[in-house]
Amino acid sequence: MSLVRSRLCCLLPLLALALGGFACDHTNDPAPAQPEQVPAQTPQTDLAPPNLPPDNGPQPKFDGDRALQYVKEIVKFGPRPVGSANHKKVEDYILSRLKGDDVENDIFTADTPVGKFPVHNIIAKFPGSKDGIIIVASHYDTNYPLRNTSYVGANDGASSSALLLELANQLRGKTREGYSIWLVWDDAEEAMKPDGSAGQRFEMPFEDDSLYGITQLAEKLQADGTLKKVKAFLLADMIGDADLNIDRDTNSTPWLENVVYEAATRLGYQSHFFARTLGMEDDHLPFMKRGVPSADLIDFDYGYNNVFWHTSQDTVDKLSPKSLEITGSVILETIRILDRMPQVPPK
Repeated sequence: MSLVRSRLCCLLPLLALALGGFACDHTNDPAPAQPEQVPAQTPQTDLAPPNLPPDNGPQPKFDGDRALQYVKEIVKFGPRPVGSANHKKVEDYILSRLKGDDVENDIFTADTPVGKFPVHNIIAKFPGSKDGIIIVASHYDTNYPLRNTSYVGANDGASSSALLLELANQLRGKTREGYSIWLVWDDAEEAMKPDGSAGQRFEMPFEDDSLYGITQLAEKLQADGTLKKVKAFLLADMIGDADLNIDRDTNSTPWLENVVYEAATRLGYQSHFFARTLGMEDDHLPFMKRGVPSADLIDFDYGYNNVFWHTSQDTVDKLSPKSLEITGSVILETIRILDRMPQVPPK
């Protein structure tokens, strides 16, 4: 995944030198730089949309065990950088789980700093009775080029991709009395040159080398007029961590983050949300920049000092079906709240 880390990593070596000549080796699965943490804040209820529907009706169901099985099946393919044989296998696997659904294959060629690569966004559409669309997204690729061939991205990409597959199970075959739901497995989220041969950890600015698939989709929907129908964009990223603590993202829409927190509270999961406040650069930004209310559900503190992120230690044994259940249930409850709101506010 791609985050604020790129700019922070450039500053950290200078700070380290000032503190005594610290040197950092980027070649052997180093612990990634941590984003600057802002003191935890109570969710800003004054920014929450008015007239939230009451807490009634059946609570959503989400099968965390089945979602974890999907994670295991995805990581069995191994690393899945864009353009690789494993990447194609994961594409085919996702599509095989969506047979019979209304699926759009958004395929294009991305011009990257290391060449042209095929990119494949997979969009499963579940129609609703209300005029509007809620998008739930996850990237499914891993880094390119690889630092080592054992990195399978169990949490970073596989957990959220599996979560979307289980969301599809919950939506399939049901008449929705609400907005249409689009599940988007977006491709080429990871930077193509985060760990290049020159040994530089971050060789290009974030905005110049990442988010290829989701940017293409946002541009496409804006060009054909569909974007104005998108009421909310919910991103899931790194949400399988056994020690789940979803961060409050300052680059997301405040009122929509508050709806997420309300959904978590209604389900009794509020202790897993918003203990930290961070600013995330992630798949939601192309939609945020185009005025779509967006929320990034992410637990960026993955392991002690974040040692599992983008390393060979990002494996299935670090994940929990309960974390998948919590995140999936909160997303479904967030959708249920949005469905029943008299009017979804603009960004």
